[in-house]
Amino acid sequence: MTSRRLRVLHLEDAELDHELALAHLRRGGQAVDTLRVETEQAFCDALSPEWDVVLSDFNLPGGFTGLRALDIVKASGLVLPFILISGAIGEDVAVEAMRNGASDYLLKANLARLAPAVENAIQAAEMRRAKLRADELLAQSQRQLRELAQHLQTSVEAERVAIAREIHDDVGGSLTALRFELAWLERRNADPEAQAHLESARETLTHAIEASKRIMQNLRPAILEQGLVAALQWMTQRFARRTGLECAFRTSHESLQLPAGVPLVAYRTAQEALTNIHKHAQAQHVAVDLSLGAGVLSLEISDDGRGLSREDLAKAQSFGIRGLHERAGTVGGWMDLSSRPGGGTTLILSIPLAAEGGDGAAPDAAAWGTTT
Repeated sequence: MTSRRLRVLHLEDAELDHELALAHLRRGGQAVDTLRVETEQAFCDALSPEWDVVLSDFNLPGGFTGLRALDIVKASGLVLPFILISGAIGEDVAVEAMRNGASDYLLKANLARLAPAVENAIQAAEMRRAKLRADELLAQSQRQLRELAQHLQTSVEAERVAIAREIHDDVGGSLTALRFELAWLERRNADPEAQAHLESARETLTHAIEASKRIMQNLRPAILEQGLVAALQWMTQRFARRTGLECAFRTSHESLQLPAGVPLVAYRTAQEALTNIHKHAQAQHVAVDLSLGAGVLSLEISDDGRGLSREDLAKAQSFGIRGLHERAGTVGGWMDLSSRPGGGTTLILSIPLAAEGGDGAAPDAAAWGTTT
């Protein structure tokens, strides 16, 4: 036992039983400070984290019981050891009390083990408090990590916008000026050899302009200004042309009014998924489904490729997958990834939306449209 005085809140209507319990605690070598209460109101008024343990009779005046007192302690949120003491407690009641969180139960006729029971209950309560503190610190750390991930995602997107603007203003402007200079040279130089070199330079310049446009689009998807549905339709059509794979896009709504940040998260998720499919899946068919129902936006990207092996799934915490999870978390969503070797892979992004974020009603089947 500890050297400091034991603080006991005793719910007991019989003074003699109260003194008997104190005698057993002192016999166990413990100095005790105690308060005896008899009614529910007095118990509620006295309940506080200052107590080391609560001892409670089972049957009390006014129909108040030890089980009710235990419920009050649990509802208070206090981690207090609670020991039930009764003159004649049934086994079923004792089992119910233990299931509800009582630390121990004793019969008044046999209080010899009261002191060790109190000591064990206090130690167990200290362990629970330590676990709660550790859980709280862990939750706080996770919250901070989520906030950091959101900040990093926001910073990355802001940097992408800045780079795209510089490419458009500086590089794009320079390439356009260079095109005019080449056109001027072509008009004023009739030498066949020079014309051949100028034609080659013009083709190279055209490729550079197209590359800068592609880079700007990847950095800052201006297509999102037309809405997520239009952006995903454009993305899938462009993916099909570029890769030669069949890529179908289906949507439950022709247009969606979504909260800020959600369209970009969905767009980037689809972009990453299609890139991975092209690089690794060895697929022939890809399907992108966008739906809104019951207040949840769902984006599903599936393919008929080689699927993920156990080794691939074991790497589920790779930075690519982790990045998708973190990106989804920035808007309160989550991501699920499932696959069977040889059976394709399915990625589902789910984002709960506030009532004002869009129509949560389930769409009619006729509302679905398919483009390839």
